[in-house]
Amino acid sequence: MKALLCKEFGKPDTLILEDIEPLKAEAGKVVITIKACSVNFPDTLIIQNLYQFKPALPFSPGGEVSGIVKEIGEGVKHVKVGDKVFAMTGWGGMAEEVLVDARRVFPMLPSMDFVTAASVMYNYGTSYHALKDRAELKADETLLVLGAAGGVGLAAVELGKLMGAKVIAAASTDEKLAICQEKGADFTINYTTEDLREQIKTFTEGKGVDVIYDAVGDKYAEPALRSIGWKGRYLVVGFAAGEIPKIPLNLALLKGCSIVGVFWGQFAEKESAKNFQNIQELAGYFMKDRLRPHIHKLYPLAEAADAISDLMSRKVVGKAVVVMADDVKMPIYEATKEEVSLKEEKPVEIKKEGNTILFKNIAELKAFKGKELGISSWQTLSQEMINDFAKATFDDQWIHVNEEMAKQSSPFGKTIAHGFLSLSLSPKFMYEMFKVESARMGLNYGTNKVRFISPVPSSSRVRMKAVLKEVEDMQPSGAKLIIDATFELEGSEKPACVAELLSVIYE
Repeated sequence: MKALLCKEFGKPDTLILEDIEPLKAEAGKVVITIKACSVNFPDTLIIQNLYQFKPALPFSPGGEVSGIVKEIGEGVKHVKVGDKVFAMTGWGGMAEEVLVDARRVFPMLPSMDFVTAASVMYNYGTSYHALKDRAELKADETLLVLGAAGGVGLAAVELGKLMGAKVIAAASTDEKLAICQEKGADFTINYTTEDLREQIKTFTEGKGVDVIYDAVGDKYAEPALRSIGWKGRYLVVGFAAGEIPKIPLNLALLKGCSIVGVFWGQFAEKESAKNFQNIQELAGYFMKDRLRPHIHKLYPLAEAADAISDLMSRKVVGKAVVVMADDVKMPIYEATKEEVSLKEEKPVEIKKEGNTILFKNIAELKAFKGKELGISSWQTLSQEMINDFAKATFDDQWIHVNEEMAKQSSPFGKTIAHGFLSLSLSPKFMYEMFKVESARMGLNYGTNKVRFISPVPSSSRVRMKAVLKEVEDMQPSGAKLIIDATFELEGSEKPACVAELLSVIYE
């Protein structure tokens, strides 16, 4: 098989394409026939012996691949020979085959092509970990992306918009910034021709940015940090511009900000459960066509050194990808489902079945956010119901179940329902109010906040008034609902209780 080999440390022109022996599977490992291998910034460092991981010579660069499983070693269960997969190899990817730890190999999504599959994990994994786990980016915050036209930078722009942020993309040419705008950037800064600080000040109305995603370092780091807002988060992702900047730490003190390191490789190793959850969430976004990498160019294996050289000279916008076969073509992405829905958007006509609102799918439910779901029917809290609840909860205090004693000692002259009894009726009330026809499963699983306001004497009637406060994406193919609920008590100006209810539905 052919492989691009690093036999001595140096620049891309020192790499040599050679024939080597085919690989054999080992216990816990997988041999993959490679179809595509993307080029990433660590590839430019590892061939110069400047990266934190230092493989023994000779080796092939290339840490992110897709292909077909050729052979599996003992103990490998989750993939089989012939499966289409993608993998994080660390190195070894610029070859026709690679041997990789099975824990780093993942099945490809059914609709995904080899070029896309080789272009998602490093960029989107890094940027999602950075924005979600390290910065805890929130909707309506402002995100500045330095090096926004690079692989991880464009992923950060896409994800930032997906997470509801206002995104400022900064890059070195207007052509690169045009791609950033296609990915959703709200504002752009050409930091070779424009004053970075002045533009940030203009775009944020002097408030500064909440989160800075810095994949370039060098001379842009300090002016960006000086433009951060109070309690901002500065993400140290990489140093593509060359120099590792020296930051005056008094800036962190004056800004009350955090300087946060982002090392996705170590995160994936040390916090594998969280990383796997991130991968699942990203897979869900790809399945819904809400994310898609920008592919700069495809290079045959014979020109793989040129791909690394182009990345080093900052000619690459998005991803450069090395392909091992002529039948691996440039992917053609259709308009995302979200874009199509925006073009064809019409007012949602809400249908009803009696008093029950009928939503066709989660998309219609999202469009209803902030509106009143309705008011349920009245429910009488009988003594029998109170007794049953007491048995189920092992709470049989006399105030709940002893009617004779309650007549004598209770200020209400009767028993009082458990506070949580009214709350426990919320699923019944919600089923009366709305249905999602596309839902395969629903779970009512708790509350964020509850306040019990008025005691509920036995034989009282309660009903629920509800507002759909929030609809958040849940992977795969689901949504988390946050519902503001008021449990009204008949004959009383004050409610029995108010609560923020949590539900999940899956399509």
